[in-house]
Amino acid sequence: MANQDINIDQPRYDQSTYIGRAKHFFVTTNPLNILASNQQLEESKNLVENFRKNKTLPQNKTIEDLWKAKYLMDSAYHPDTKEKMFFIGRMSAQVPGNLLITAGMLTWYKTTQGTVFWQVINQSFNAIVNYTNRSGDKPISNSRLATSFAIATGSATATALFLNSLTKKMPPIAGRFVPFAAVAAANCFNLPFMRSTEIQEGIQLLNEKDEKIGHSPKTAKVAISQVVISRVIMATPGMVLAPIAMNFLEKKYPRIKTSLPMTLGLQLILIGTCLVFATPMCCALFPQKSSIQVSKLEDHLKEKLYKDGYKDSDYVFYNKGL
Repeated sequence: MANQDINIDQPRYDQSTYIGRAKHFFVTTNPLNILASNQQLEESKNLVENFRKNKTLPQNKTIEDLWKAKYLMDSAYHPDTKEKMFFIGRMSAQVPGNLLITAGMLTWYKTTQGTVFWQVINQSFNAIVNYTNRSGDKPISNSRLATSFAIATGSATATALFLNSLTKKMPPIAGRFVPFAAVAAANCFNLPFMRSTEIQEGIQLLNEKDEKIGHSPKTAKVAISQVVISRVIMATPGMVLAPIAMNFLEKKYPRIKTSLPMTLGLQLILIGTCLVFATPMCCALFPQKSSIQVSKLEDHLKEKLYKDGYKDSDYVFYNKGL
């Protein structure tokens, strides 16, 4: 393939298909990306930006090197603001971060102290991830961040404590699913509130040239709903399949129950295996750069776009966030 034929502004794999999106996210959410130094990130960014301007590569670089640099850059820089993202909030930190937190929630879910502690840790992590991967370039105020964190932590902790009280007389397996219910409930509150500015003022819309053409509150609701669904499904394998497997193993090998290192080690293996696959596969459920027909936008926005030459059948684009 000639250099001129490479569109470095688009992902390497076809984003109109689920398989193409999954391949894209398997690369960008690779936990090894988080180990890249600032120098490596800057070198990757410079290689991509120089190619974007000149359509040429240094003599010691191949097209494969270019794509590796592109994916490393995409894993660390926000697609809208172009700013380097805080490393804990990057999607490449999802697997190690969620691995430790989920293992903690599933190991110490029986006590009130353990429940409260791990829900606070989990929602702190989620708040960073939600802020880092927001759509558009509008800043989120500190007060909104604090309120969102309080709502998510409160809803998750209250859900967990309430369900723990209900499951005391149920089979032990029921109690293992309490952390999942709490996480799902928190996602339903946290994400919409964190991105409520987009719901009120609209998500940023772009044309085919990535030029800003307006904001749509209606589209923001669709985008945020898709992210909530993805996040809940992403948590399902590690927080549902892993507890089922642990319940089976503890019945077959009773020694596991009496050994915290053995319990924690098995939790880490089971959850880690689930997360390595669930994170990219669930990020790929919906296109990150999504599209919507002009006919489905708000009336005032349609009128504006009609004046600019758009038709009802035309599409505009937006970054739904992750």
